[in-house]
Amino acid sequence: MAQSEQQFLNDLDKKLWSSADKLRSNLDAAVYKHAVLGLIFVKYVSDAFEERRKELEGHFRDENHDYYLGDDEELIAEELEVRDYYTEKNVFWVPELARWNTLQDNAKLPIGTEIEIKNGKTAKYKITSVGRLIDDALDAIEKENPKLKGVLNKTYASLQLDAAKLGELIDLVATIPFHHESLGAKDILGHVYEYFLGQFALAEGKKGGQYYTPKAIVSLIVEMLQPFRGRVYDPAMGSGGFFVQSESFIEEHQGKLGNISVYGQESNPTTWRLAAMNMAIRGIDFNFGKEPANSFTNDKHPDLRADYVMANPPFNMKEWWDAKLEGDPRWQYGTPPKNNANFAWLQHMLYHLAPNGSMALLLANGSMSSNTKNEGEIRKNLLKNDLVECMVALPGQLFTNTQIPACIWFLTKNKKARPDGTGVGAYRDRKGEVLFIDARHTGYMKDRVLRDFSPEDIEKITGTYLAWKMDYGDVDVGKDVRAIIDPNPDYLYEDIPGFCKSATLEEIKQHDYVLTPGRYVGATAEEDDGEPFAEKMARLTAQLKEQFEQSDKLEKEIKKNLAGLGYEI
Repeated sequence: MAQSEQQFLNDLDKKLWSSADKLRSNLDAAVYKHAVLGLIFVKYVSDAFEERRKELEGHFRDENHDYYLGDDEELIAEELEVRDYYTEKNVFWVPELARWNTLQDNAKLPIGTEIEIKNGKTAKYKITSVGRLIDDALDAIEKENPKLKGVLNKTYASLQLDAAKLGELIDLVATIPFHHESLGAKDILGHVYEYFLGQFALAEGKKGGQYYTPKAIVSLIVEMLQPFRGRVYDPAMGSGGFFVQSESFIEEHQGKLGNISVYGQESNPTTWRLAAMNMAIRGIDFNFGKEPANSFTNDKHPDLRADYVMANPPFNMKEWWDAKLEGDPRWQYGTPPKNNANFAWLQHMLYHLAPNGSMALLLANGSMSSNTKNEGEIRKNLLKNDLVECMVALPGQLFTNTQIPACIWFLTKNKKARPDGTGVGAYRDRKGEVLFIDARHTGYMKDRVLRDFSPEDIEKITGTYLAWKMDYGDVDVGKDVRAIIDPNPDYLYEDIPGFCKSATLEEIKQHDYVLTPGRYVGATAEEDDGEPFAEKMARLTAQLKEQFEQSDKLEKEIKKNLAGLGYEI
């Protein structure tokens, strides 16, 4: 992204958030976020609708265009209300009641005012409250767009936000410029939506972070898995961050979004709606089941075998077990502990993984070494079946909601040599090998609380993984294949002490099947300064002795001075 574009978005972020937060009053962030994000959604679909409307009007008046209608103003007005012109371009049809100018123009009218609305025919609409006006607008959008059925959060009438504040919020959202000289409306909206999700996660603390995975971690996982084509699945999808980043990855690599299909599941109803809205505003077709549901007890995709599975499930989830899960076919490698869902999530994802698929999930660090209540046995069985491909230890302070140290598990059901599906390379035979990456010292502090990854950090980790996994042969893969890293410019993997190590299953067995990368990568190699060890020790010992002598001398001087002042130590 150009610096001017980034500056534009950063300025927009600060302006919108500071203004929106001032209007929050005593409303809880968990409730307020839906008020803000719902209005942002309406503004976007309305702007997209108006943009298409202006385009159509230009066509209708252009005598060189197939849609030319001459000077018949009545016919032009009639044709501008034909929904097929909009849906053919994947633009949501927005009825007049839900158009942004209708909301903004009428939100501050006195209660009881009647306005005229044209939805095929002219009708009267009586304003009973600002909240009800917004709810009715959202309901009208849902009825006209089956994809959005049950998705929009129609609770504005019951919000504890007075009419004046709600009117001000509408005016604030109206200032979002979905037009920029080089950024598209979808880019701007996506950025604003993502930024607000992150800010609300901070405002809500631990509870809010359950549905928000930091973009840097999502980007890292997507870059490592490379979901170019096929079925992508997230059984704990939150707001749908992995799907959005998969779209960005495909666009960045000149792929086609239509080559992937998106499947997800989420038990929290409001978060399920956020995810569906997130997909809708980006034009991504999705299957999230007909309603929110628990992935363990009410699997909405029982027959799905996905090519890519990515998830950030809740860490160390305690309340998850149900009696009907006893003997479940998903527990192929061992029954998970009833008070910790870490290995339940992992095995649920493996169950839904296609034979040649790849998966990644974030888990607490304890998953790499715990032996309590069958976890060690499950981990051993996963390794004996050669399913674990790569382990990445992450630095602390990446999450808004927890300080629990985390890691990323990468698994696959097929480590054999085969084409990679991109047409430029192939996977080498990795049977009996696991890559360990210790990234605990990677990243930078973007503020006093949170750590982040730079693009270079992501490229280094991704490049290491791909250089280990891929076999490019003599193919000139170009810069789009992320295997260009120092110190491996020739796409050849090598162990780097303190950072990465390719270990055999036999080596892992010797460590009792513990998967903590620090056990394998060792310490960072120190540069040889040419000074023999014996000489260096003699020099450093003499230097230390001299410093002790200076310390004793200073201590005596301090005591002497204090005694002169009448103090004894």
